[in-house]
Amino acid sequence: MTITTQDTESTRVLQALGDGRASVRLRAALAAGSAPAPGLVTALVELCAIEPEFFVRDMLTWALTRHPVDLTLPALLRELGSECVQARSQALHTLSKLGDRRAWPALTHALLTDTEDEVARSAWRAAVILVPEGEEPALANVLATQLGRGGRETQLSLSRAMIALGDRGVPALEAAATAPGEGVRAHALATLRLLRDPDAGFEFAVEEAKRIVALQDRPGDDRPEQ
Repeated sequence: MTITTQDTESTRVLQALGDGRASVRLRAALAAGSAPAPGLVTALVELCAIEPEFFVRDMLTWALTRHPVDLTLPALLRELGSECVQARSQALHTLSKLGDRRAWPALTHALLTDTEDEVARSAWRAAVILVPEGEEPALANVLATQLGRGGRETQLSLSRAMIALGDRGVPALEAAATAPGEGVRAHALATLRLLRDPDAGFEFAVEEAKRIVALQDRPGDDRPEQ
């Protein structure tokens, strides 16, 4: 751990965060957020990259949001360049919770199209929260390049991100709905359906979109389904 401190309570928290028991680490992360100490920030960020338990990681993120953003933001931005998948993903998740738009320039095309689904999904969620006014269409165009990617959870995450952009994401979705790839078209159509009818449900929207794409691709019938 790179952080050292003379403060007794911070030292105790740091020691507990390294305990082998998840329950002890969870309580320590809670304590770190309940009594913020600047000397803990680097340690909390570092631990986000290696903590194996989801609930502990989420508490570490909460603890970071309780510290001054001028301390946490630079540390989190540095993590975005890490080779560690979890470090990038958790830093993006924490940035989405901070909601500070100064992080927006760091949400690069490379992160939004990261080959690791875990990182890309976190980047999509952060991007739709941090995107500045007027940048939504450009973001939607980048997100649309990822339509059809991955399995159900990845596709659902992307659909939710596109839906969060509202009408500003519609042109990108409509363009993708006429793309060559069947998977891309189906995902775009399903997302458009959910945008217009949130109660439809993702599974239903996907199956309906697949049927539409199949009809579009029938020999001798190049008309889109209305």
